Amino acid sequence: MPVSEQYSSLRERQRLFYIEHITRELPFRLTALDRLREGIKTHEQALSQALHDDLGKSQFESYATEIGILLNEIGYVQSHLRSWAADRHVPSPLALFGSRSRIHYEPRGVVLIIAPWNYPLQLAFAPLIGAIAAGNCAVVKPSSSAPHTAAVMKQIIDECFEDEYIAVVEPGNNVTEQLLELQWDYIFYTGGDKHGRSVLQAAARYLTPVTLELGGKSPCIVDRDADLRIAAQRIVWGKLLNCGQTCVAPDYLFVHRDIQDRLLQLMQQEIVAQYGNNPMLSPDYPRIVNLHHFDRLASLLSHGTIIAGGVVNRDQRYIAPTLIADVKSDSPLLTDEIFGPILPIIPFDDIDDCVEHINTHPTPLALYYFTTNKKSAQYIVEHTESGGMCINDTIVHVANHHLPFAGKGRSGMGRYHGRYSFETFSHAKAVVSTTNRFFLSIKCAPYGNKLKWIKKILK
Repeated sequence: MPVSEQYSSLRERQRLFYIEHITRELPFRLTALDRLREGIKTHEQALSQALHDDLGKSQFESYATEIGILLNEIGYVQSHLRSWAADRHVPSPLALFGSRSRIHYEPRGVVLIIAPWNYPLQLAFAPLIGAIAAGNCAVVKPSSSAPHTAAVMKQIIDECFEDEYIAVVEPGNNVTEQLLELQWDYIFYTGGDKHGRSVLQAAARYLTPVTLELGGKSPCIVDRDADLRIAAQRIVWGKLLNCGQTCVAPDYLFVHRDIQDRLLQLMQQEIVAQYGNNPMLSPDYPRIVNLHHFDRLASLLSHGTIIAGGVVNRDQRYIAPTLIADVKSDSPLLTDEIFGPILPIIPFDDIDDCVEHINTHPTPLALYYFTTNKKSAQYIVEHTESGGMCINDTIVHVANHHLPFAGKGRSGMGRYHGRYSFETFSHAKAVVSTTNRFFLSIKCAPYGNKLKWIKKILK
């Protein structure tokens, strides 16, 4: 596909600006983060309205899961950036006697950030914070499925930065494909695994390193000894946040057969407690992003026995919180990521059946386990694989700056948040400085009988 002159010119302007080394200066980075923070705060109301227009998010949810998360992240990064960016001295082995070793963090260069539509603000600006902190130039490509948020994001960046440093491009048709034709120093992509493969293939042409934050079928397990009221509350919250359009939302629920009926009863009560008898009337219940995804989700309701919910309204892009049982193993409810407010229920008798199922399917982005037994919890930690995990909760691991957010296998590669974002957008350069006061000739030819000495040194 021919690349638009607009994008190739933008990429070249950023390259020229980057090689001036201005972005590497720590005061410049800190000032840029200040500008971004003030831009978000100035346009907070416009962002909140845009998120409502795109996804039906309440003002509370928009702040708690997008705006506030970013402001908190910027503050955290600013308070630690000086120590992160400082050279880190490391020991030198005896074989390098007379040398000092250190790690110097340098920027990647000009980076491309491709954002999804489900958290269109947070998942565009969170990696951008890391890119700025590490000293890069960046182009951000928002999703066309959240056009109102994309427009406000572009306004913020245009007001805060020259496009030769940071730019947000218009999310039109084929924009991603055209951007991927260009050579970048790093690509950060968040989205589905299908498009993730395309990003990886495009990056391979130039051997460009990438971070892929994908999705997958994140399982939730409620064991026989779990606190069922807590489990019901936290599963309903995590599943219905953003109307289920969350990459780490519980995608299917394993529940021990002995407590299945009681848990499902409590979950139905919890849906009412959080969203009322008719969630369609709740100001806190979001909407499906567009009709394409609505129709896909509505078609899934025929793949089992509806226990609760199942109500749809296409004009409002509304799908009620839905619990569904008797789902066949080859149903798309159990083979494809749902990304909506539909939760399949699978009873189990032996926890090892859950472990086997998880380990014989693509590695999930998240895994949730409810139990009151610490040994059981540790067993699941050690015997399953996932990008991240919560015990007796859902989703909250994403909110801790001190933890890496990352997928594994089909759910992604690379990590970010907090220091991990800085490291992702940095190259850790090894530096060895050797004294001129003396010279160890043992490493140089002729080697003669030096072998016995080198064996002792390297032992």
